[in-house]
Amino acid sequence: MATVSTGKNVTLRACPNRPHNFHDQMTSSHPILNISSYRFVDLADATELRGPLHGQAQACQLKGTVLLAQEGINFFMAGSAEGITQFLDWLRHDPRFAGLEVKQSWSATTPFKRLKVKVKREIIRMNHPTIRPAAERAPSVSPQQLAAWLAQGHDDAGRPVVTLDTRNAFEVDAGTFDGTIDWRIAKFSEFPAAVDAHLADLQGKTVVSFCTGGIRCEKAAIYLQEAGLDSVYQLEGGILKYFELTNGAPHWRGGCFVFDEREVLGAALEPARA
Repeated sequence: MATVSTGKNVTLRACPNRPHNFHDQMTSSHPILNISSYRFVDLADATELRGPLHGQAQACQLKGTVLLAQEGINFFMAGSAEGITQFLDWLRHDPRFAGLEVKQSWSATTPFKRLKVKVKREIIRMNHPTIRPAAERAPSVSPQQLAAWLAQGHDDAGRPVVTLDTRNAFEVDAGTFDGTIDWRIAKFSEFPAAVDAHLADLQGKTVVSFCTGGIRCEKAAIYLQEAGLDSVYQLEGGILKYFELTNGAPHWRGGCFVFDEREVLGAALEPARA
């Protein structure tokens, strides 16, 4: 395999033309693979990791945004299927990212103008450092199970189910679950205060927190548990995985806002207007 030298003590794999391991959905009109993923894991070397990660993404001709923090990694990237596959192979070689799963969609063009790799205080800002998903996750519910609960109007124990949108108000306006709870927050750091103000409304219910890809609702579910709720779940993989794994995204209205040039995706994971 060819390598690319960065001038530092790092060896980067060049991206070969070889079969990829993604679903075979690429067409001549949609050759660009878009992926998103995150993992809460201790990255004490986040600053040192930035350079090699940026170099590998460049070698694979990818664009998008990668956020690194001591609490983990969060990224949205696009490129050829071969380039994406090679980048993920390289990333998963680090045991901390082994088995990392991604959400995927295809597009006609790359929806990012450049590649950015940043080191931040949090990969999703909540301003509650005691919330550490790397130490203990909240329970999750699969997209298929949530669809079944919403169809029957309760969970398997007979408790009423409510969906709680943890996204910003303008994202909710693009689309959300029927009857979802929306506190009209302007940024995720406002979520804890909103919980404190509305906690009584959630008592006695099974609460499923959700967001675009899962990162916000994972932190949100832990906060809800610590606030005293005894039946809390996060939607595994977020809205994008719900679109991918359920047939037509039942009980969903509108689209899903994404932070790239596509702006809003429909249930088929193709660009749509809000």
